[in-house]
Amino acid sequence: MSETAVYAAGGVVWRVIEGKLRLLVIHRTAYADVTLPKGKVDPGEMLAETAVREVFEETGIRVHLGVPVGVSRYALPSKRTKIVHYWAAHASDEAIRTSRFVPNKEIAAIEWLSPKKARARLSYPVDVEILENFLTLVDDGVLHSFPMVVLRHAKATPRGEWTGEDALRPLTTRGTQQAKAVAGPLASFGIRRIVSSDAIRCVTTVTPLAADLGRKVHRTAAISQDAWEDGTSDVRGVVGEAVRAGKPIVVCSHGPVLPDILRELALATGTLAGSYLSDAAALPVGAFSVAHLSASNPGSGIIAIETHEPKL
Repeated sequence: MSETAVYAAGGVVWRVIEGKLRLLVIHRTAYADVTLPKGKVDPGEMLAETAVREVFEETGIRVHLGVPVGVSRYALPSKRTKIVHYWAAHASDEAIRTSRFVPNKEIAAIEWLSPKKARARLSYPVDVEILENFLTLVDDGVLHSFPMVVLRHAKATPRGEWTGEDALRPLTTRGTQQAKAVAGPLASFGIRRIVSSDAIRCVTTVTPLAADLGRKVHRTAAISQDAWEDGTSDVRGVVGEAVRAGKPIVVCSHGPVLPDILRELALATGTLAGSYLSDAAALPVGAFSVAHLSASNPGSGIIAIETHEPKL
């Protein structure tokens, strides 16, 4: 990230009402404009977390992120560049029911519009461009999607400094901080299942996420580094089960195993191989890649892959 730019994140929030797609726009009080919900990154936040928080703060609606739909860039009066990352964001019926939005000094109103009306009402060309990116997904039939998140465990005690079994190596202080830092961003993608290598450094990495979500960590030796090194791993089985389930999932494993996980995901979804798979697997400790798959046709290939890295 550039130190001179201002970073922000938001969403193209959508729902289907009586079979028709509707998109959410906000009417801002101070600017007397119509725009997409977004806001600046808070200190220590990752972009995905910012997007969910800002949508909630501006609209009262808690969303989960779907496919990334673009980045807008424009100059501020201060001459600094503002860079805004956007995701598709589904507003569930429950999220709508529990929204407590009331007009306030920042947001005068929120409005659900058809794509055509939203395109006409938005005040800024950069917003229209993001909307067009989103509508391309709709045209491609991938409005409904689910994420498979591949997470590399956080910083662990080095092998050379550990005298016990490798699978028992703990996280360092920094690693513990990383595990806490990625819990919020991971939750932003609506995670419903957590699968981890049975190594302590992996299980501990996803423990804060599991606590936040109130979900169990499913431990398996099938994606452990020990099994990978001795040739007894079953990456294909774990990935295949995840794709068949069609639910938002986090799979936490080890650096050497990640390329196999991404490779098997590509095979399971009929995705053409490419260098982007290697890039998505080349994660530093505590980082994760999100592969977005079609909920109705996961065999149609990976829609998009994005990578996120903690700032610690």
